[in-house]
Amino acid sequence: MTAALSNTASSAGSPTQHDPAWAGRVFWTLAGLALLWPMLVLTEFKPWVLLEPGALKPALNFVGAFFPPRTDAEFLWLLARETWRTVAMATAGLTLALLLAVPLALLSVRVLSLSALTGAMAPVPAGLRQLVRWTLMLLRSVPELVWALVFVRVVGLGPTSGVLAIALTYGGMLGKVYADILESGDTHASASLMRNGAGRLQAFFYALLPQTAAELTSYTVYRWECAIRSSAVLGFVGAGGLGQLMDSSMKMFNGAEVASILLVFMALVWLADRMSSALRKVLA
Repeated sequence: MTAALSNTASSAGSPTQHDPAWAGRVFWTLAGLALLWPMLVLTEFKPWVLLEPGALKPALNFVGAFFPPRTDAEFLWLLARETWRTVAMATAGLTLALLLAVPLALLSVRVLSLSALTGAMAPVPAGLRQLVRWTLMLLRSVPELVWALVFVRVVGLGPTSGVLAIALTYGGMLGKVYADILESGDTHASASLMRNGAGRLQAFFYALLPQTAAELTSYTVYRWECAIRSSAVLGFVGAGGLGQLMDSSMKMFNGAEVASILLVFMALVWLADRMSSALRKVLA
């Protein structure tokens, strides 16, 4: 009897277990589904079409042609040459993007403004900062494929158009993200240096860069990986490299060659991931 009364008292005194935010979660989940549904209707999203016999059989035949990949010496030599060209295009484009992004990022960062140390920025630095931000927005708003089509008409077919296209688009992306990373860090050290007579570059190299180097490096390597994929897409418009080789292989319905090219892309992405991990460990 005493044990029963004790159990009843403990159960009555225990608080009710419930999620106080369940109503908000349910509401936003339903609101998200209500917004997603018309988007799916507008895009004519019908995945069940892939299972129809008329669509499934050609797709399976094409995928089946991937095996085994082509590995003869002549094609492997061609594949190695175009892989090197693709990596060179991505690396050169990213290098030019860095030359464009770093100074623009430093100009657009508020924490490196001397006039902002005492309050609001002066009108001229504030106007310059806004102009630089608009420039970065313009560069990253135009897809690299559009830049490539423009440069193909200017410099002709070849990797040069791809390098310039990657440089402009990725310059805008890198500059924007670099500025966000620098401004999200601890600004006390940089502000203290500038208040004691240090210049903006000194504050950047001795205060902001050491604490954000790992994040900046990781994002840069990730963008190099993206540049490799972009260079493949640019090859479809005549920029050369693995993309142009894949375009010709797909037009000839040569699945074995496409499989070999895709394996090379997977190896390049793995290499970029390993490189990023190694650099993060060094800078940690």
